[in-house]
Amino acid sequence: MEEKPILDKLWETYELSHEAARAQRQELESVPKAQKRVGELKRSISGLGNINLDAIEEFDRVNQRYTYLTDQRDDVRRSKEELEKVIADITGEMKSIFSQQFGVINAAFGETFTELFGGGMATLELDDPEDILGCGIEIKVQPPGKALKVLSLLSGGEKAFVAIALYFAILKVRPTPFCVMDEIEAALDDVNVTRFARYLRGMSTKTQFIVITHRRGTMEEADVLYGVTMQEQGVSRLLTINLNDVEKELHIK
Repeated sequence: MEEKPILDKLWETYELSHEAARAQRQELESVPKAQKRVGELKRSISGLGNINLDAIEEFDRVNQRYTYLTDQRDDVRRSKEELEKVIADITGEMKSIFSQQFGVINAAFGETFTELFGGGMATLELDDPEDILGCGIEIKVQPPGKALKVLSLLSGGEKAFVAIALYFAILKVRPTPFCVMDEIEAALDDVNVTRFARYLRGMSTKTQFIVITHRRGTMEEADVLYGVTMQEQGVSRLLTINLNDVEKELHIK
């Protein structure tokens, strides 16, 4: 008779059956200590406040949202890692290709400079070899009979001639079907114009050049000359001279 009220109270208070309670049974050191511990636990339970019956459903909803966002975050992290790996691979390949091609263009630049200037030397140097994709490039040249200088210390004509040499060096390494030049030799003196035109003639076997110029030396090396004149106000006229045909007619070799 005494056992039944105890079991009923056990279920009503803790929702535990007799078997479940026995599974959690612990030996007591003393009844006063056990009663004190029971009081502490009851105060802790009371401090939790009222029971939220919707807490389980709310937990399931929040947990699903958390799981979804966690999966999305992990997917973004994986994608980021994959992209970083791809970027690193591409950057490494770019460095390798740039380093190789830079050396080839540097060698071609030295040869072209010597041919155009009739001697001297020229080199391309990286400002920071450890950061070849982000650093600048220094152009150092030594025209015949002069000291080694950087490009910024040269005269206007020398700068233009060095730029032309570099341009021709790039064309040697990477030839193109045709090329348009707009008065790039305007700052050169007559001697260097002649050198430029003759060198251009030598490269015309691989590339067709369309040159806009007013320099006689360049025109003399051309195959065809096109000129625009305006004899009447507002009326333009195109003149064409095929120098190869003229040479044949005049028997000029």
